[in-house]
Amino acid sequence: MAEISAKLVKQLREKTGAGMMDCKKALKENEGDTEKAMEWLRQKGITSAEKKSGRQTAEGLVHSYIHTGGRIGVLVEINCETDFVARRDEFKDLVQNVAMQIAACPNVEYVTKEEIPEAIIAKEKEIEMGRDDLAKKPDNIKEKIVEGRIEKRKKELCLLDQPYVKDQNMTVEELLKQTIAQLGENIQVRRFTRFVLGEGIEKQEVSFADEVAAQTGQKA
Repeated sequence: MAEISAKLVKQLREKTGAGMMDCKKALKENEGDTEKAMEWLRQKGITSAEKKSGRQTAEGLVHSYIHTGGRIGVLVEINCETDFVARRDEFKDLVQNVAMQIAACPNVEYVTKEEIPEAIIAKEKEIEMGRDDLAKKPDNIKEKIVEGRIEKRKKELCLLDQPYVKDQNMTVEELLKQTIAQLGENIQVRRFTRFVLGEGIEKQEVSFADEVAAQTGQKA
């Protein structure tokens, strides 16, 4: 195959934090396919993000973000290993960017797929299995289709699986791994809450005629 370019090696290194030679080897082993190369590195235990994933993260920041107009707010906690890294501008930038990502994702409810309760997955499966477009499908085909739909739904609910709003070519998880490689510490999004102005409040609908009548003391 053609020689692996330095640019491709650099991109893989930024995404995984692995060494230059390991990245080059991974790309050669997978004919230049970046996604397969990333998986190869993970399997070999080479990526720095994977190596650091078991370390305790007891420091970090709780950050609040209010979107322009004051109608959406986010509170997020992101943890790292040391207070020194928590004070770094790169870490603060990550926290801000993740908060903005949450503000932009109304369907996101969990950090990872592992956090989704089994009851919710079971309910989603029940709904999908009962859809009209699958009624005449054989059971084995129906199971595969539903499995694919459930996996898609799980990704829609999870923060780390979202395309990063500032760069659609990467996910939030890949953004996190880049920062781990850059700062040399394990970093984890622990929890978040997204606030929407008026959410859950049933708004009273008043017709224009009723509003005028109320102001003039007359019946509409």
